[in-house]
Amino acid sequence: MPRCNTEAQRQTGGMHLEEIAFHITPGAHAIILLDQAGWHSANDLVIPDNITLLPLPPRCPKLNPVENVWQFIRDN
Repeated sequence: MPRCNTEAQRQTGGMHLEEIAFHITPGAHAIILLDQAGWHSANDLVIPDNITLLPLPPRCPKLNPVENVWQFIRDN
């Protein structure tokens, strides 16, 4: 997709999650950690039964090191 936003998540998120779900061992369950990007919480996103989405708390650099990059960009 040319953009990373809610619309792109609606269009490709379902396909992406379906692909992940396809590769999960039958009978197993996957947990996918997500940051607080707005497009990760599209209301009409179809989540396969063998996947649980687990959002990280906002601004948690110990759990999501890229937060350090964003803070550096904000500071500079």
